[in-house]
Amino acid sequence: MRKIISIAALALTTVAPGAFAADNDPIRIGVLNDSSGLYADLSGEGSAVAARMAVEEFGGELLGRKIEVLHADHQNKPDIASSIVRKWVDVDHVALVADGGPSSVATAVQELAREKKFVFAIAGGFASTLTGPSCAPTSFQFIPDTYALSTAPTRAAVAKGLDSWYFLAADYTFGQSLYRDAAAAVQAAGGKVLGHAMHPLNTSDFSSFLMQAQASKAKAVGLANGGGDFSNALKQAQEFGITQGGQHVVGFVVFTSDIQAIGLQAAQGLQFATATHWDIDDKTRAWSREFMKRYRGNPPTTVQSLTYSGVLHWLKAAKEAGTLDGEKVAAKMREMKVNDVFVHGASIRDDGRVLEDLMMVEVKSPAESKYKFDDLKVIGKIDAATAYRPLSEGKCPLVKAAN
Repeated sequence: MRKIISIAALALTTVAPGAFAADNDPIRIGVLNDSSGLYADLSGEGSAVAARMAVEEFGGELLGRKIEVLHADHQNKPDIASSIVRKWVDVDHVALVADGGPSSVATAVQELAREKKFVFAIAGGFASTLTGPSCAPTSFQFIPDTYALSTAPTRAAVAKGLDSWYFLAADYTFGQSLYRDAAAAVQAAGGKVLGHAMHPLNTSDFSSFLMQAQASKAKAVGLANGGGDFSNALKQAQEFGITQGGQHVVGFVVFTSDIQAIGLQAAQGLQFATATHWDIDDKTRAWSREFMKRYRGNPPTTVQSLTYSGVLHWLKAAKEAGTLDGEKVAAKMREMKVNDVFVHGASIRDDGRVLEDLMMVEVKSPAESKYKFDDLKVIGKIDAATAYRPLSEGKCPLVKAAN
């Protein structure tokens, strides 16, 4: 099904409990994300394109009904997101919500999933709390979380002698979670956290925060932010002379869209962990080239790739379960391994954490890049068994119930 219905904003609408879609109505999937703000490049319309590609790969029908993909912009506001999703579920009978980031929005949507029992495949919310205290029975975190993305780079950096840190963190759920997990990883590896500064979402001028980082004399400056905030902070750190002064800048949540915005000259040498990359093998390249034809000529980000994974896994599970009932499909999703172009044989824990392996990658220099978007090289692999927070430490109520 090639049609995508775009919805900019939807008002809160209520229907009587027990209302169901007619059997001949299409099955609807809702892709919810930032389509106009600082995260639009890493998710946005591209995630809807990825969802549509999953539907087409599956065959365009489920349980004898056509499938539609709806798309809405939550403007990074939890209240707008909640209104959209309530209308989707109560009126449009959406059975799956996908993407959902950033973390503050994903947390709000996850509470609705708990209440209304639809499946939520998170590809845009990184906070580790989503599979911790906030976990929900029908919610799944496909994107690597702040624990996984911060632990590997900090361990590697401390091992290389970068044992004192200062953090710049976005002052909302995602940034707070990323800072908390990264700081804990630094300390667990034997390093010291000398301080941190919290900046507002969508900050354009990082000069005052960078001055604090310079004054700390920390060997490493960790950027606990993402999207446009990360790109701006990294570019301004270069302009501010952070690296020239001997401090190392470390990023944790980095996307191909960020590297394109920053440029290889400024980003070269940056190392980070990721679950996917478009240029890994023939299958990822073929899928990504089709994606590029449909979406601005850009390769998919990890958020967009894992939106595809989440939608396809839900479709397979719903087919196996023979129903759209959220709780029954969620149970089947946990039974089945996640297998697709980007994810290979990943299991799903009781807390909703999808256990895909990660890669450590490094941004290439301009001289190393041989063709357009040839921007990363794989320098290591991180097994899922060691990448994610131990199940026993997450404080997810579902784990206690399962035990």
